[in-house]
Amino acid sequence: MGRGKIEIKRIENTTNRQVTFCKRRNGLLKKAYELSVLCDAEIALIVFSSRGRLYEYANNSVRATIDRYKKACSDTTGTGILSEANAQYYQQESTKLRQQINNLQGTNRNLMGESLGSMGLRDLKQLENRLEKGINKIRTKKNELLYAEIEYMQRREMELQNDNIYMRNKITENERTQQQLHMLPSTSEYELVMPPFDSRNLMHALQPNQHYSSPHQQTALQLG
Repeated sequence: MGRGKIEIKRIENTTNRQVTFCKRRNGLLKKAYELSVLCDAEIALIVFSSRGRLYEYANNSVRATIDRYKKACSDTTGTGILSEANAQYYQQESTKLRQQINNLQGTNRNLMGESLGSMGLRDLKQLENRLEKGINKIRTKKNELLYAEIEYMQRREMELQNDNIYMRNKITENERTQQQLHMLPSTSEYELVMPPFDSRNLMHALQPNQHYSSPHQQTALQLG
């Protein structure tokens, strides 16, 4: 059967408490040694019993480890102070940026013609000058864009005119080619070739065949 769970509280029996202390102390020292060897860790272990006896373990030196611990604690405190100073600095910067944003929003409202009641004559004059300068810049930029658009449209018009001239020339050339084809004489694929006329050929065709005998001659030959 497995071991049961032990309730973690002070052991009232003195003998049992002393036995448990010895066992747990030895196990703690063993674990500290194993951790220092396996993980190459610097360990310093200090244990005081209820009777005031000191038990310690250190793989380097207890005093050196304690000094290192104090230095690490002081560095951590300094880091905390530095972090607090950084937090204050960023808080101040955040306040400044928030104020700048509010000022820019107020100026924007003034440029839109809002919240002018609290402005004096001098402020209104400055605002008017800013608006005039802004309008002049906008007009200049608009004219630049218009000139660029006009130049582009002119180039596009010339390109379309050149394309139109080219297409007209192609159409004229095709029409001329079609007219030339219609003017050529039409010939049949199977044209009959007639020999030249000769009267001797005609007379020869009209003469009877020399091997052909008349019907009277054939009858006479059969009677004989």
